[in-house]
Parts: sequence; C-alpha cells; structure tokens
Amino acid sequence: MENLKGKIALVTGGNSGIGYATAKELKAQGAEVIITGRRQEAIHAAAQELGVTGLLADQGSVVAIEQLAKAVKEKFGRIDILFINAGIVGGASIETATEETFDQVVNINYKGAYFTLSRFIPLLPEGASVVFLSSNTANMNGANSSIYSSTKSALNSVMRIAALELAPCMIRVNAVSPGPTQTEILNKLGLDQATREGLDDWMIGQIPLKKIGTADDVAKMVAYLCGDAASFITGAEIIMDGGMSL
Repeated sequence: MENLKGKIALVTGGNSGIGYATAKELKAQGAEVIITGRRQEAIHAAAQELGVTGLLADQGSVVAIEQLAKAVKEKFGRIDILFINAGIVGGASIETATEETFDQVVNINYKGAYFTLSRFIPLLPEGASVVFLSSNTANMNGANSSIYSSTKSALNSVMRIAALELAPCMIRVNAVSPGPTQTEILNKLGLDQATREGLDDWMIGQIPLKKIGTADDVAKMVAYLCGDAASFITGAEIIMDGGMSL
C-alpha cells in the first residue's frame, strides 16, 4: 500500500541496520527517499540497492548538517518525513569514561540529532512528521551505559518539547525506542559464534516475549507514525522491546 505516496523522506544513517530497513519500508509505501551516511562507499552502495538518493553527511558535525540541509533544499525543496536515526553505541563505567568516548557519543547521538532537527525545521511543511530513534535504555539503568543512555534520555526530552513548539505548524514529532534488535551492530562486536549466541540467549532471557526484535519491526512503526493513521499522535515515545523494560 502506498500510504506515503507523494512524500519526501530523509533517513539519517540510512546505509545499514534500522535506517536501511526504514528507507526500504518508506520507499515501499510510496515515499521518495533520501538516505545519509558518513562513508561514501557505504552510502553509495546502499542507495543503489534501495533505488534512493544517497548523500554523504556526518551527523557529528553541525557544519555537515547545515550543508546537507542546503543540498536537500536545493534539490527537493522540502522534507515531509524526517527520521533522525544515525547514532553510535559506546560506553564505559562512569569511573573509567574518557572524554574522547563521551564527546564522540554525545556529538553524534545528541548534539547531531538536535541540530539535524533544528536545521531541517525550515524545510518541514505543514503536516510533516519527525521521528527520533531513541532506545529503551533511556528509561533503564544499566551499568556502563551512562553515556549512551543519557543521550537517548536527552533526545526524548527534545522530542517532547519539539512536539509542543511545532504543533502550531501541524508538524508531529515522536520517538521510537527499540530494545535489542538484530542488526549489523551486533555482528561488529568482534564476538566468536559461541559468545554471540550466548549474548542472544542472555538478551532473550531478559525479554518477556522471548525474542529479539528486527529492523523491519522498527521500520514499520516509523512508517506508521509518518502516515495519516497516526495524525493525532505527537510527543509520544513508542517503546518496542518485547516488554524488556517492564
């Protein structure tokens, strides 16, 4: 069903994982899709596979975000759907945290996401939809997760305030907070097969529904929030973690 036909969508960090799956879903529902990424080769390959526009942009740089907004304005004129998805995982105990790790995670996950919204607001027409990718860890308290979790908690706060500020323009702002999700990030942890399977078993043991989510699950929720069926939803955080945070 082409529920999003005629809409222009931007997905940051769209060359892999949840971003890639969401770009694919938005396109399947009729949207014209733009994806961004930090690596030229990866973003080009993903754009070719998906049949979408790929633009190089580093969400950790406000200058790059501003250049991206300028390029999108010149080529497309507007953005009806903005999925602020790009982010990284990183952390340590509070005692052992380094400034380098702190700055890297905060610059991409929080500062970059904040200014992506800020700089793209002028391109959002009445009826546009913004979705942040947050995390269920924003509402949980796990050891060694203070940096990552705090960036997601901050995003949720920005999301709610943005929903208020943009409501007069009929622009909706929401967040999706997945729990454990099968993406390439898990494969890049450098674990051997037995350890990786053990990690999956541990995560499943923490989830009442006894399964790990998929990128497609999140993609469908993002697409739903951007469609007419969700026209009365704004300022909401949708937690998708199989009951893990209960």
